[in-house]
Amino acid sequence: MSSISFNERWRRSRFIAGEKATDEPVALNHRRIFILPTQRGLGFLVLNLLLLLVAFIYNNNLAYLLTFLLASVFFVTILHSFNSLSGLVLQKGHSKPVFAEEPAGFDIHINNPTPIERHNLQLTLKKTAALTLAAHSKGLVTLYSTTEKRGWHEAGAVTIASTYPLGLFRAWSPVRLNLKVLVYPKPAGADRPLPESSSLQSGQGFNKNGADDFHGIHEYQAGDPIKHIHWKAFAKGQGLFSKQYGGEEPTEIWLAYDAAAGHVEERLSQLCRWVIDADRAGIDYGLSLPGHKVAPGQGPVHSQKCLEALALF
Repeated sequence: MSSISFNERWRRSRFIAGEKATDEPVALNHRRIFILPTQRGLGFLVLNLLLLLVAFIYNNNLAYLLTFLLASVFFVTILHSFNSLSGLVLQKGHSKPVFAEEPAGFDIHINNPTPIERHNLQLTLKKTAALTLAAHSKGLVTLYSTTEKRGWHEAGAVTIASTYPLGLFRAWSPVRLNLKVLVYPKPAGADRPLPESSSLQSGQGFNKNGADDFHGIHEYQAGDPIKHIHWKAFAKGQGLFSKQYGGEEPTEIWLAYDAAAGHVEERLSQLCRWVIDADRAGIDYGLSLPGHKVAPGQGPVHSQKCLEALALF
């Protein structure tokens, strides 16, 4: 581990935000671990000072003995508080993309390669999660952070702390593991139907002769035969679609930026809703953004590609 200068060592941000973000595992050592007395520890110290004062005034050997005994416990606890974190290795895990205003989960792997059992470990991001690690064991903790807008969302510093063994001291270490997650736009309400397919826009429509060849589905249009309605999709709450039969090409739609209304974020939210609806309906769809296009397709990989394009637009 590279050394740091004296000024950097005492920089206040190190005690709160930790050192520079990294993708590598972080091992906790004397450089990263900080210790301060807790409220209980300060009370213990005041009590010890009062005992010392009583022993001095009355020149009582038993009072002196008790004072020095409690003082030794106080100082030995510092070493045990440090050992509660020393040697642990933290490593970032996988983080799944989410939609805006949803909580993003960040997986953190904790490795205890030492023969010491670690008690009352607390990991804090926005909320705190607690765990105990046995000797030579590993653990996984998922911490959550609320997202507000699309794009990359960084978790910031994760603080691991412990008050073991007596609660007199709090040992903590702020760690920045370069945790980030991609946030998709918040989907708009399902009040606007999908754009028409390319075949409908060209005036072909579907074959009303009842041919047996099935080629796909499209958004329901007034006048479509009831027997062609995709009832399974409707029962699942995915919208009203009609099955397409005949010799024409399979249904294909383009989700265009210009087809959505409103300002930039409203348009991206609407496109996000259309991507979700088209994917659920099993329609071949493409995405058209200013300066960027995603060729028509379907499936989880295609859906993820379109949502990533919207998030990073």
